[in-house]
Order: sequence, then structure tokens, then C-alpha cells
Amino acid sequence: MLSVGEKFPQFKVKATVSNDLNTAFVDIDNNTYKGKWLVVFFYPKDFTFVCPTEITGFAEVNQQFVDRDAQILTGSTDSEFVHHAWRTHHKDLNSLPFPMLADVKRELTSALGILDKNEGVAQRATFIVDPQGIIRFVYVTDLSVGRNPAEVLRVLDALQTDELCPCNWKQGEDVIKVA
Repeated sequence: MLSVGEKFPQFKVKATVSNDLNTAFVDIDNNTYKGKWLVVFFYPKDFTFVCPTEITGFAEVNQQFVDRDAQILTGSTDSEFVHHAWRTHHKDLNSLPFPMLADVKRELTSALGILDKNEGVAQRATFIVDPQGIIRFVYVTDLSVGRNPAEVLRVLDALQTDELCPCNWKQGEDVIKVA
């Protein structure tokens, strides 16, 4: 699995961005959000139980990521059409504010090293990528355990200070100064 300090891999995937079939699908690659922080989180499968809780959790705090010049991207190994059906038919996903990546060829998940060997789907992995394309944070949980979007936001805040941040540090608190 790629880790902190490594370059996020080159990619180009279809993404679902709306429920309107005329505008639902776009291509997204490394240059789509050039110069922004990226928060890229993968989940195992559409139409499951834990995954929509995480996706809606990130959607609820999306504006806080936008305020920090960060773009959220979510994705799985499902197709853009499956994403569209799920968005359309799941009330909590109907108006997601961020793209759903469709890594059907499993190229991005394989390049990141997060393709689950037993299930053949994306692991529940999160990456924070800085504007230069360097991975600065990796967070992976068991397929059965959802993530905490507030913790991902807290880590983004800490990374953006470019300072030493103690355990449980929150935006606005003192950072560690070494004399």
C-alpha cells in the first residue's frame, strides 16, 4: 500500500457527479483539482450498509473541507452507472456534493495497494493528498468498520498548519514550538 510521503498515482476514471443522466458522468484525473488538497476515500461496495453512513458523514462536513481548499472524492470498484443508481435511489446520497469515482478496472485501487485480496473490492481507505500530489495521511479500517470524517478533518487542519501538532490537537489550539 502506498503510504505517507509517496506520490499519489496517476489516474483517470469516470465519476458520477449528479443524478441527471445528461450531466451525471465526467472524467476525473490528477489535474482536475490541481493545486487543491484532496481527501480521497474508498469504500467496498455500493448498496451496502456501512458505506452510506460514511459517505453521508463526509457530505455533512463537505463545506468544512471546501473552506480549507480541499476537494473530497469518494469511490469504489463499482461502475459509474451503479453509483448513479445508488445516488438516485438512496435518499441520503441523492444530492452528494462530491464526485463518486468508478474504478471498475481496479487500476487506481491496485496502484494505491488497497484492493482487498479476499473480496476483490476497495478497502475502506482514506488518503489526504497535498497540492503537490504527495500523500500526507493514510487511514484504513476493516471492511466492517466505518470512519470518522471529523478525525480526517482534524488531521487536514493539522497538516495545513505545517507545524508540530500534539495528540487530539484541534484547529485554533496551540501547536508545539521547539526552541
